[in-house]
Amino acid sequence: MTENYYVGAYWGPRQETALECARRAELFFHMLARCDPGFTQWYRAGRGSPRELPGWPVRREVKELEELFLRGRARTDIGKKVIDGMGFSTIVWNAEKPMTRLHLTCGLSPPWGGPTCAWLELAKKGALRERLLHAPVLAEVLTSMATAWDPDFAVATSNEMVRLVEKCKGEVRVGWVTYLSRRLGTLPPLPAPVRIEPVGALGWLLVLSPEPMTASNPEHVALTARVRELLDRAGLIERPEPEPAGE
Repeated sequence: MTENYYVGAYWGPRQETALECARRAELFFHMLARCDPGFTQWYRAGRGSPRELPGWPVRREVKELEELFLRGRARTDIGKKVIDGMGFSTIVWNAEKPMTRLHLTCGLSPPWGGPTCAWLELAKKGALRERLLHAPVLAEVLTSMATAWDPDFAVATSNEMVRLVEKCKGEVRVGWVTYLSRRLGTLPPLPAPVRIEPVGALGWLLVLSPEPMTASNPEHVALTARVRELLDRAGLIERPEPEPAGE
């Protein structure tokens, strides 16, 4: 069975303007492009896009990214009026076949809830997927997310593994490669073969295994569950914010 992998970073409500989100996105796109050539060019939806392209090309510039976020402001169903505080959302994709989608939601401020995230939806097959499903590459992608978006946590895992390991909706998710912000607490000792790498002064990367971790391997499931248990005992798993979008 082919598992559905994704890479996502999640954080709580953070009042930010479209310009502030655009600055984060610019850094993220530039860092992501260094992870794999398939992340160099992104496209968006829009009427009249060139037929020979998969959409309107998105330039990795603050001004254009700000406009992209402003187009994605939440609006009322009737009258299409902007709803203040509900932030900005957009979806872009690359030119690979099959494509990889990137979902960005940012700028939500209290009392509004909902998933605030940068979420890469990996294709179920293809050359890009094969290049990405290696621990060093995923660690680089999560480092890009952590540096640009300063999330509470980020994870590279599969939906199937989440269903086996997750105990409560909305909790910090643990997967093959996991990023945890120092805001969450103090990291406890973790068993081999888990490797811990600092991400500057922001947090830590936990690489559970150098080999691809699958939900079909009982040893992989047991290790992921054990790491989750240890993190939970240390107070790093419970998260009051709304559940992340991963499926």
